[in-house]
Amino acid sequence: MKLIKHLFIFIVICMTLSICAIFSFYYYERPKLPDVTALRDVTLQTPMQIFSQDGKLLSQFGEKRRIPITYSDIPKYLIEALIATEDSRFYKHFGVDPIGITRAVLVIIRSGSVREGASTITQQLARNFFLSNEKKILRKIKEIFIAMHIEQLLSKKEIMELYVNKIFLGHRSYGFAAAAQTYFGKDLQNLSLSQIATLAGIPKAPSTMNPIYSLERATNRRNLVLLRMLEEKYITQQEYDKARIEIVESRYHQSDIEVDAPYVAELARAWAVELYGESAYTSGMNIYTTIDSKLQKAANQAAIDNLLAYDERHGYRGAEKILWKVGQAAFTQQQIENELKKTPVYGQIAPAIVTTVGSKSAKIWVKNSGEQTIDWAGMSWARKFLTDEIQGPEPKYASDILHEGEKIWVRVKPTTNIQLKKSKVWLLSQIPNANTALVAINPENGAILSLVGGFNFSYNKFNRATQSLRQIGSSVKPFIYSAAIEQGMTLATLINDAPINQWKKNQRVAWRPKNSPEIYSGPTRLRIGLAQSKNVMAVRVLREVGLGKVRQYLTRFGFNIDKLPHSETIALGASSLTPIKMTQAYSVFANGGYYIKPFYISKIEGPNGNLKFKANPKIICRQNCPEISLDNPTIHFAPQVISEQTAFLVREMMYSNIWGGGNWHDNSGWNGTGWRAQNLKRHDIGGKTGTTNRSKDAWYSGYGPNIVTTVWVGFDDYNRSLGQTKRSKKLDEQRISGIETGAKTAQPAWIKFMRIALQNQKTQDKLLPPEIIRVRIDRKSGLLTNKFDANSMFEYFLRGTEPREYTETTNNIYNNSEVEELF
Repeated sequence: MKLIKHLFIFIVICMTLSICAIFSFYYYERPKLPDVTALRDVTLQTPMQIFSQDGKLLSQFGEKRRIPITYSDIPKYLIEALIATEDSRFYKHFGVDPIGITRAVLVIIRSGSVREGASTITQQLARNFFLSNEKKILRKIKEIFIAMHIEQLLSKKEIMELYVNKIFLGHRSYGFAAAAQTYFGKDLQNLSLSQIATLAGIPKAPSTMNPIYSLERATNRRNLVLLRMLEEKYITQQEYDKARIEIVESRYHQSDIEVDAPYVAELARAWAVELYGESAYTSGMNIYTTIDSKLQKAANQAAIDNLLAYDERHGYRGAEKILWKVGQAAFTQQQIENELKKTPVYGQIAPAIVTTVGSKSAKIWVKNSGEQTIDWAGMSWARKFLTDEIQGPEPKYASDILHEGEKIWVRVKPTTNIQLKKSKVWLLSQIPNANTALVAINPENGAILSLVGGFNFSYNKFNRATQSLRQIGSSVKPFIYSAAIEQGMTLATLINDAPINQWKKNQRVAWRPKNSPEIYSGPTRLRIGLAQSKNVMAVRVLREVGLGKVRQYLTRFGFNIDKLPHSETIALGASSLTPIKMTQAYSVFANGGYYIKPFYISKIEGPNGNLKFKANPKIICRQNCPEISLDNPTIHFAPQVISEQTAFLVREMMYSNIWGGGNWHDNSGWNGTGWRAQNLKRHDIGGKTGTTNRSKDAWYSGYGPNIVTTVWVGFDDYNRSLGQTKRSKKLDEQRISGIETGAKTAQPAWIKFMRIALQNQKTQDKLLPPEIIRVRIDRKSGLLTNKFDANSMFEYFLRGTEPREYTETTNNIYNNSEVEELF
């Protein structure tokens, strides 16, 4: 009895000393403890997200994947699962659970090992926000003190909300809402009891108990969570039995990217980091771009399909790799899958391995799609690539193209037919050597509606739309002719379409610019010269205006005068622009003469929806413009760099680039170089082809209602030419040739894209600006005529520049009223 009394006194003294020691340590460490009041205003680190203008996700940046939710959005099952598993006395303790600690100590004494933890949810929250995970007594004591502070400051609901949002759950997922998306691809509120229990079991060991790392461990842990929920009477026996037999099905779900626009997303990311610093990645800001999701999808399809079409008509370059040869042991299925895992999928192009070659077909094993078949229709295009200029003969059998053991590239045949989509048709393909860019802009304010910077962002991150400075070829001609219009020339002015021979000073070489093709028509009207892209006419127009004046004039459209050549080669496109600058320049013609600046960020919202930034582009004001004042300082007007009348007349020439002489005012039947766009069946469009020397660059730029689009195709290696399609003489007596030009190589993508872009746009009637009149002229001479026959047509003029003479020998005297009657 005496012994027990002494033992009791000893225990009391020890406890008293321990308590005194703890309190002494607490008051010593108190100044060093973090300020837990920061939890009231905590901003959870969430990724930066990039959206289209209509709210479709383009990309997400940031190491931590988190979707913050409020307490009311937390499923009841999840709260109960966490309490049952992590902290059964959560609503009863003050941050630290002495009973739980005692129970854990007794378990350790009985079993000799740690079977259950003693940290409360509040302690875990304290550790996650303020401390490391190092296993030291000092850190544990600090954790207890901080947990007690948290309990004094926050309610149990606030603590639970922070815990649910903060806890790390593996695979870069922070918080249960993000984990629900990562492991199951669902919103947290839509998970089953089994799935919630699976997530609730992860905090014990996030890296090894998640269902992606170990399905077995995750399932066992889920069952334990369900059992604890049953013991705590949170669920019934029936609910327990149903959830326990449910099979855990999980895979890694990336952010649900809704629109593929990686080049735009990268522009937005770089812009945000430059403006806000590295904190942008964890700021939770939502960046809304000017991209139209429908147009971006159309741009992707048009640009890449066109690039692949170019690449394939120049021939098949062969297998990517030979894994085994005929006669050698073939790879096993596991070896094939292991090999394919090493190679990424690039957009619509996937790696595959040839397993069997038949007479007119081949069996292949495609990454992520298993065994498939390529029929003859999917490979018959594959003439052998010899050079950019020459391709081999047409293959006759599958064995002329493919061999067993070859690692190749394939793609699914594009189709809009729902039935065909279900039964995929596979095509032999290859990574294109050439590249492309497409930019579409709203000419009224400069908003970028779609942008493609290359074949595939993962394959090559270089953005050709904004970074690739390329020679523009004949795309420069509208600007040259615009200068001529402002110098008094008209659409009916005759320019001699005849060869030029100009000897350079002190040299024995003559400069001989040529038309392509080398066809010359003699005196030709300005409208036809631009529409048919007559090179020698452009040079002569340049001479009429003057080289110095033209160089200065081009700066109105964004050309850098320091980079413009000091020679007449400027008329043939020796100057260079990026595709986005080209689109910007052509927008001046489309919007009536105003220079707008492209922009791609519409607004930025903070994680709580608060507006952090809103674009303030320069606007076009044509009449009744509000004055800029101290009360209205944010208005910025786009400068007018050419007259509305000049813009209209240049548009007319670009209109003829598509419609030629087959339109209401000129039915002579001639074609412009952009005639392929006639199949759009719209008379409110226009454009201009561009091809550089030796076809190194191919362009098409054009306009439609509320949109201007540029397409470029070329090689990143400027030494390579886009070449032509031609069969080798040696291999095939029959020769088929086709030089790659802006019309053949770039315009098909423009047409395909514009078909979608103009789908819901009503055809715009032609509106004549003030002082633009229309008179009947003789097509050959460009002079006035009284005849209403096949040799006459209506033409537009700026009042005062119309011809004064008649082509007839009657020497009619010009009379204004007489001309007006010809409308």
